[in-house]
Amino acid sequence: MRILVLTNLYPPHHIGGYELRCRDVTESLLERGHQVAVLTSDHEVEGAGDESSTRYRVERSLRVHGFFGHPWLGIRDLTSLEEANNATLRRAIDRFQPDVVHVWNLGGISKSLILTLQSLDIPHVFDVSDHWIARSLKGDVWLDWWNRRETSLPARVQRGLWQLDGTRRRWQDQAPTNPLQHIDFQRLYFCSRKLRRITADAGYDVAHGEVIHCPVDTSRFQGEPRTADQPVSKLLYVGRLDPDKGIFTALKAMCQVRDLEGVHLDVYGSGAPDYVRSLREFAERNRLPVSFQRARAEDMPSVYRSHDALVFTSEWEEPFALTPLEAMACGLPVIGTTTGGSAELFRDGENALTYEAGDSSALAARIRRLTGDPVLASALAMTGQAEVRARFPLPVIVDQIEEYLLETVEDWLPSHLPDYLAA
Repeated sequence: MRILVLTNLYPPHHIGGYELRCRDVTESLLERGHQVAVLTSDHEVEGAGDESSTRYRVERSLRVHGFFGHPWLGIRDLTSLEEANNATLRRAIDRFQPDVVHVWNLGGISKSLILTLQSLDIPHVFDVSDHWIARSLKGDVWLDWWNRRETSLPARVQRGLWQLDGTRRRWQDQAPTNPLQHIDFQRLYFCSRKLRRITADAGYDVAHGEVIHCPVDTSRFQGEPRTADQPVSKLLYVGRLDPDKGIFTALKAMCQVRDLEGVHLDVYGSGAPDYVRSLREFAERNRLPVSFQRARAEDMPSVYRSHDALVFTSEWEEPFALTPLEAMACGLPVIGTTTGGSAELFRDGENALTYEAGDSSALAARIRRLTGDPVLASALAMTGQAEVRARFPLPVIVDQIEEYLLETVEDWLPSHLPDYLAA
């Protein structure tokens, strides 16, 4: 297949696991003989370095709006951005002639691109691994401005004038303005059943979407589980330092287990300076056995292997977190919450210990149980590692994605974009 990848960010310019997974899957498909090209934004991450590969084309020319520090634009300034992004997509399609467009995260990118794909009737597949459809699509300024019923008088007047003089009609071929209900999510897959349900509950026709979980590169993330006679004392937290990640719950739990000799928590992550400062001050004020660390992505396998257990404290609807997969692949037992897609991974007492998100006393009890029972810790680690190696390695997940893309090309039903005034 000829696969055009459409996404907001692409390594080395990335901010999280979504973009890294996009690269890993794209390059795996390339290695399987498919031709790939990437169309992404011109956003640059400071210190990201140079391009890591020249084996395929990566075009960084889409413009970002309202995300990653870029300003929100008013409708008049936004028209040129929307026109430019859609023209860029059309040129990329004309040049590469893809069999299928693999659409990843469009946060901060023109959602009118979806309508353009639909109008061109090109097979396209959405990889949905965060809430950009469920929570961000309705906030797209361009589509919302054209279709919002309750809006300001100046906006209604301007919209009416542009409709009467044919401006909106002319823009349909440049940057479609259709309402969201005209989007046809014919082919898409989610990283968890929970995220599919959240997206469907937000009002989108996506219940038919497949579920393809996120992969872990088990060739990098590997290690030997601790044996039943080895103590469990070095705890690990990995992730953003934000309230929704539950890191403060972890610190409060550490207050309750200070009597456990030798038990220590290493926190790896970054966040807003004021919030990180408050975390450090709390740990110092309460004399907690907690240290704050930083590590490069390439160092994380060794970080996991140098610890005895992972504490996964997320308190928001995680689509399907990668951190527990990486830790389990490296042979660590996990104590975690079951918010979001994590409920599809953890089974309490079998491959992990679980607790209710936000309950620091329950987390403290799980820490006591795990550190006090190395036999249990070893059993959880071995079961978790075996399951991750069987169900979630990168080649297994790429098999599923590749098959879904092939089916899309073979079974694509002709699509069309309704008239923007159609009910």
